[in-house]
Amino acid sequence: MEIAQEEMLGLLGPADVNLRTLESQLPATIHVRGNRLSLSGPSAEVAASERVVAELIALVRTGTALTPDLVRQSMSILSDDAVAATPAQVLSLDIIARRGKAIRPKTLNQKRYVDAIDANTIVFGLGPAGTGKTYLAMAKAVQALQRKEVSRIILTRPAVEAGERLGFLPGSLSEKIDPYLRPLYDALHDMMDPEAVPKLMEAGVIEVAPLAYMRGRTLNDAFIILDEAQNTTGEQMKMFLTRLGFGAKMVVTGDITQVDLPGGKQSGLRTATRILDGIDDIHFAELTSADVVRHRLVADIVDAYGRAEEGDVLAGNRARRRAQGGQAGRRR
Repeated sequence: MEIAQEEMLGLLGPADVNLRTLESQLPATIHVRGNRLSLSGPSAEVAASERVVAELIALVRTGTALTPDLVRQSMSILSDDAVAATPAQVLSLDIIARRGKAIRPKTLNQKRYVDAIDANTIVFGLGPAGTGKTYLAMAKAVQALQRKEVSRIILTRPAVEAGERLGFLPGSLSEKIDPYLRPLYDALHDMMDPEAVPKLMEAGVIEVAPLAYMRGRTLNDAFIILDEAQNTTGEQMKMFLTRLGFGAKMVVTGDITQVDLPGGKQSGLRTATRILDGIDDIHFAELTSADVVRHRLVADIVDAYGRAEEGDVLAGNRARRRAQGGQAGRRR
């Protein structure tokens, strides 16, 4: 394959980091000399590898800076025969851009999540830590505000310890609750000029508040995000969802494997997935460890904990069956 010099540089990456990823991941053998790239191996492997290289070059042409992670994500997208989208369509979709940095989905499931937010009034983003659930929802909220599709952004999350333990913290109520809302502030400052955020908050255009502050309100013409929703009770989730007003959009994010509710209470997020499934204009977007966009080890950690929890459940079931069998034997 003859490849233009600038495209070849983008394909190979700094110090050939992308080339090394391709060498380890492609089924065919890859050779590069100057601006010529050749593939060798069985015809089926060469054809599959040629498609990968062609799609990566198309991605470079969109102005996307290729990284080893993007190379692997592109190959994952191409390996899914059920997917009609190309890596360029998935990985070059800019939601917002600030100071030359674009926020965009980095996996196919993230692209589906973003598309679902556009297409539905209420979207639940479900998945483990690091999958971009909250960050992408925040980006869509800022985009909607910039496009004047909504007049305000409301960001909320439950303060699980907003009871006795919170009372021991120093400062005013807002200062006590601030640590629970800090991740939302951090994301806002990533996406907007830091000087503009306080002014917008003072004007009521952006509101960051604990979930308890939502009670009794009707939220019209707003983009509303409920973060860490696995830590809501059933009553809190119902209260939040029924705040929906005209011209509003809601995104609810959470990880049902990380419930911090005291006393073994049932998570409102888990209940909502069962009760609301199948209702028109409500969408449940599932993200997995394959969508983790933090350090590559995060995905391995998530999977390891998932296997351990499954093993604990199976061991618990076996213990219950043995106990029941012993009781039955004693009754006989």
